[in-house]
Amino acid sequence: MNMQTGKIGVTTENIFPIIKKFLYSDQEIFLRELVSNAVDATQKLKTLSKLGTYSGNLDNAKVSVLVDKDNKTITISDQGIGMTADEIEKYINQIAFSGAEEFLEKYKDKIDSIIGHFGLGFYSSFMVAQKVEIYTKSYIADSKAVKWECDGSPDYTISDCDKQTVGTDIVLHIDKDAEEYLETKRIEDLLNKYCKFLPIPIVFGKKQEWKDGKYIDTDEDKIINNPTPAWTKKPSELQDEDYQNFYRELYPIAEEPLFNIHLNVDYPFNLTGILYFPKIRNNFEVQKNKIQLYCNQVFVTDSVEGIVPDFLTLLHGVLDSPDIPLNVSRSYLQSDQNVKKISNHITKKVSDRLAEIFKDNRTEFEKKWDDLKLFITYGMLSDEKFYERAEKFALFKNTEDKYFTFDEYNTLVKDNQTDKNGTCIYLYTTDAEAQYSYIQKAKNKGYDVLIMDGHLDNHFIQQLEQKLEKCRFSRVDSDIIEKLIVKEDVQKPSLSDSEQQDLTQVFQAVAPSAGYIVQFEALEPTDLPIIITQSEFMRRMKDMAQMNPGMSFYGQLPDSYNLIVNSNHPLIEKIIQDKQSAIGNTVDEIKKEITPLKEQKENVSKSHTDKKEEEIPSAEKEQLETLQKQIQDLESKLNDVLRNYGTSNPIVKQLIDLALISNNMLKGEDLESFVKRSISLIK
Repeated sequence: MNMQTGKIGVTTENIFPIIKKFLYSDQEIFLRELVSNAVDATQKLKTLSKLGTYSGNLDNAKVSVLVDKDNKTITISDQGIGMTADEIEKYINQIAFSGAEEFLEKYKDKIDSIIGHFGLGFYSSFMVAQKVEIYTKSYIADSKAVKWECDGSPDYTISDCDKQTVGTDIVLHIDKDAEEYLETKRIEDLLNKYCKFLPIPIVFGKKQEWKDGKYIDTDEDKIINNPTPAWTKKPSELQDEDYQNFYRELYPIAEEPLFNIHLNVDYPFNLTGILYFPKIRNNFEVQKNKIQLYCNQVFVTDSVEGIVPDFLTLLHGVLDSPDIPLNVSRSYLQSDQNVKKISNHITKKVSDRLAEIFKDNRTEFEKKWDDLKLFITYGMLSDEKFYERAEKFALFKNTEDKYFTFDEYNTLVKDNQTDKNGTCIYLYTTDAEAQYSYIQKAKNKGYDVLIMDGHLDNHFIQQLEQKLEKCRFSRVDSDIIEKLIVKEDVQKPSLSDSEQQDLTQVFQAVAPSAGYIVQFEALEPTDLPIIITQSEFMRRMKDMAQMNPGMSFYGQLPDSYNLIVNSNHPLIEKIIQDKQSAIGNTVDEIKKEITPLKEQKENVSKSHTDKKEEEIPSAEKEQLETLQKQIQDLESKLNDVLRNYGTSNPIVKQLIDLALISNNMLKGEDLESFVKRSISLIK
């Protein structure tokens, strides 16, 4: 044929600037598009061969990628179906969209969807090439080989060429600003990313061997992909070892997974894949982006948030579905009905698999629970349907390393841990070592303590309190054990209000900060003299605020602790006696001065009971102010006396430091001072 020239069938001459502009952020996909097209062409010819339409030998059919850095070209060659001149006119020269302006407006926010919607896969080559040549020969008998050439404008030329074999070679003359793609390592990385599991062998270079102190090329082609990955096979064709090998192929340096799920669905949608349960600790954020999404073995993305439920992004593995479009935006995928069906099916398969393992081999399930817990908790928090399925196999673990389903645990503790109001109290610890003394107090009462130390357990507890009937969770160090599970009214301290007020000043004088609230309880003489607790509600809210920006108000509040003084402990009784001996007379004298002033103030205030503000004489107002000032001065003097006693009494400070140590809260200089004080007290 004579050389033919023409214009590509578009309504504007801006097509190539548009492609470059809109696809630049995803420039590297040009290689995926061209190699995928080459694989498609090869598969089509294989189909025709099976039908008897083509008789050529395709046993060694492959796609080759060649980088020529000197000539600044990349060539993608296939042994596929090829094209005639008419087919080039139909598939290359006609681009199916109406106009650039409409194109820009409609897809300005959907960069990923451009190629898929408009059949521009081949034209992605112009993102990196200043000129593209196609050398092609159709499988049809007596077809002439054809060359097509375009320099990035709508003008093209088409002519005969001397290509002898059936198939297509696409030659990209790389643009100056895209010369990174002439580096062998760059192309190899892209082929591994996008083409690792394409169904036709992809050849890139030659295998190498070590010889004479260096690597040299051999005559054997280097196949960079696995054309028959495990997920394309039937589960009956695979052994456990095959699944493990495929996991190592996906994640060469990862720990061995716990177990896997093989997906193989052909109705009402097509879905294959293998999902693995990794060992998930508390750093679940770094676990994400491990599921690889494919469309007919062509890599689409490893960022599947919104395509599958969020908690499933903690899994590893591969999903492949021709019903998931290859080149569309994330927002399109999230709204696509097939994708939603696939997402729901995967959720069901995952929960069914977990239920199956739990039922068939509970012992093994319990051994893996610590690694599974975060995943299952995350799923129950974020997906109501998954919660409904998982509540039958989700487990509690106690400090004895025993495991219980929700129903089993309720049966275990409800008789002994139900308070006087009929609420079953689930005691838990977030750190069994740091909260050891509190755990022992609970056990001494015959109570059981759960371990709830997971990253999401604070949120999970909130959910469980809403789901489980008449139950409440309380951390073992949030109050004295008698108040955590109130069976009867707690005995009140024998100290008078005046004695409690005095001792409050004594202990606050040496408390670590103003955030410690002194309280008095009549505990057993054998209990600790001082116990530090933290409000369950405030601590829980502050912990949740760390993960939830919307609760920042709680996160900004200062820490607040209860410093509980056991009024029945011998050491506390000794401090009371020592206080009386050391400052009792002084305290009594000040109180004697305060008492008549308070009585006088009260009498004056009573005389104003039925009077309006303007009816009260100025002299009486001034008298009240004077009395109040005198009382405040004397109370301040009294507090100074009590505080000075507190700071001068080493036993007071020692008892508070012992309570802090039991909570792992005494550190640095304070800990060193405690050690020195302990030595001096022993002498």
